[in-house]
Amino acid sequence: MESKHILYIVSNVSKAIAFEWIADELSKKGFKISFLILGKSEETGFADYLKVSGIPYKSFSLGGKLSWPSLIYKLYNTIKTFSPDVVHTHLVEASLLGLLAAKLAGVRYRISTRHHSTFHHQYHPRAVLYDKIINRLSTKIIAISPNVKRVLLEREKVDPSKVEMIPHGFDLEEFANVPNDRVELLRKKYHISEDAFVVGSIGRYFSLKGIQYLIKAFIKFKKEVPNAHLCLFNAHGPYKKELHELLKELNQDEYTEVAFENDLFAIYQLFDVYVHVPIDPEIEAFGQTYVESLASSRASIFTLSGIAHEFVIDGYNALVVPYQNADAIYQALNRLHKDNELKSRLTSNAAASVKDYNLQKFINRLEALYLQSDED
Repeated sequence: MESKHILYIVSNVSKAIAFEWIADELSKKGFKISFLILGKSEETGFADYLKVSGIPYKSFSLGGKLSWPSLIYKLYNTIKTFSPDVVHTHLVEASLLGLLAAKLAGVRYRISTRHHSTFHHQYHPRAVLYDKIINRLSTKIIAISPNVKRVLLEREKVDPSKVEMIPHGFDLEEFANVPNDRVELLRKKYHISEDAFVVGSIGRYFSLKGIQYLIKAFIKFKKEVPNAHLCLFNAHGPYKKELHELLKELNQDEYTEVAFENDLFAIYQLFDVYVHVPIDPEIEAFGQTYVESLASSRASIFTLSGIAHEFVIDGYNALVVPYQNADAIYQALNRLHKDNELKSRLTSNAAASVKDYNLQKFINRLEALYLQSDED
């Protein structure tokens, strides 16, 4: 049987370990994989990976809305040239422009993965129209969590037969087995003391991520634990000014901000405690960092949002705190600093809690979905 050709269209992706996993694993299963990348820069780490791996790809400059008709035409021509069996899009611009171009090019099987839940409904209501157009253009929509599925079915009234729930998958061993020399390399790179009690977070600077509550809690915690050090990774975004105002209460050597670090797996191993506290139960569509932190066996403090509702249990594999509550985060930090037995219990239960989010299970579900196009 001839290899099925899956053409991925993605937007605003610079470094994407998940897409690298997908490309590697599906290629092993005999699929032909190619990518169209839309972004502000045509030279990215992900494009470099594709080039080295010999995976066909083409990059396109993604500009403002006035440039979209021209870009749709370019995508249409490229899709006709690539002649895929399936087009699978990720993220809003790639889905909106890519699905339309694919439909015009006569691609019958068009899949979009929905990476956000209530974000547009709460913060950008006009963009809900884009979501509804994407829903119409898709022949299948992948919901990455029950939360996303509810939004699609209840808020956006998508035909249930269109929606397929496939949670993200992870190479869990990569998080569990990080050589110590890589961790120490990061410690030296970012000047983090060997005896520091490191409180960490990985998340872009959006108010919805709740980092402001973590910073307030840490300021109070630091007064009682002098060797505490705050690490904020992926530290960029539209809420930067407000967070920097809060950080002024700390000395510059008491916290570390890193906009981008390539070794995601080693980052988690730097932390004595990991904190992820989004501001409400629905704002996270998935929340990959919940899985990553527990796969890394970190003692974690969470609010429950996105996929966390499915496996995080307070006092068993993490400490769960109320939304938008700096004092509760402070108290949880104190508990984990003082109670080694509690910390040990959480970390010993952590990795097993997320074993179902393994990469092979995810790839098998994708494979089954792609092969459905033979039956339709």
